[in-house]
Amino acid sequence: MAILGLATNWVAAALLAFTIVFYAVIYTMWLKRATPQNIVIGGAAGAFPPMIGWAAVSGDISLPSIVLFLVIFLWTPPHFWALALYKQGDYAAAGIPMLPNVAGEPATKLHILIYSVILVATSFVPNIIHMSGWLYGSIALVTGISFLVLAWRLFRSRDGLAMKKIARALFTYSLSYLAVIFLALITDHAGHLLGWVA
Repeated sequence: MAILGLATNWVAAALLAFTIVFYAVIYTMWLKRATPQNIVIGGAAGAFPPMIGWAAVSGDISLPSIVLFLVIFLWTPPHFWALALYKQGDYAAAGIPMLPNVAGEPATKLHILIYSVILVATSFVPNIIHMSGWLYGSIALVTGISFLVLAWRLFRSRDGLAMKKIARALFTYSLSYLAVIFLALITDHAGHLLGWVA
């Protein structure tokens, strides 16, 4: 934290300090075993890095960095609840009250669908605030539709084995989804700066 503060600025260092305390103390030591909403609240810790990076470069927290935070924050619940659906036994054995173990599979699938819809809608905010162009928007559209199709299939699944298979597919896809849209955002921005993208 000291190195970050001295090398960049103290806004970034303060955000990093808050993130570490939030993750290590509030999430890991308290929320993780206290509430089935642990992933929702604790997901904030994993969503702070873009804000830290933005602050390190700009010295402040502005709307684009908040949008990047929101994308990761909203991605976290469907990502981890999909994992929890096909790893319910492991979470139960560890005594961690994940949503499927507490609220049941139907409620979890509904939560995943709702968060997926909000996530995909939020992924277009960079276009709305002129943070990105058509390249990012096109990739966000294609990857977002795929995310929603998987979330819908999971929501509609009834058979236990089929549900676990789709949950695993959504979890696996969600890993590449986040990487692809962030890479698309970087590529889109670089393309505009270098004249690759009109």
